[in-house]
Amino acid sequence: MDYLLQLVNDVKTVKAKVFGPEPPCYRCQAVKKNVEKVAEKLKTEGINVQIERANIASKDTVKKYGVLFSPALAVNDAVKVMGRIPTEEEIERLIRAAE
Repeated sequence: MDYLLQLVNDVKTVKAKVFGPEPPCYRCQAVKKNVEKVAEKLKTEGINVQIERANIASKDTVKKYGVLFSPALAVNDAVKVMGRIPTEEEIERLIRAAE
């Protein structure tokens, strides 16, 4: 039983938020797809990536995050990439640094 509790406690959750218009453009879809691939890979290492989408046209989104260009990516609510599609390797580095 203690072993199971330790496993649960060892799982880390990182939030990844993809910003773009609604409906999403192809570049925003590409960012989300790259994040999903990285999330699948990191799941085997005990890192849970929670993926969300945010509408860049929302005044609340702009006010809270200051995102003006899409696509954009935030990790744990900190904007890390704006105006370009990050590679899977870059996304993995950002998520690992946030854990």
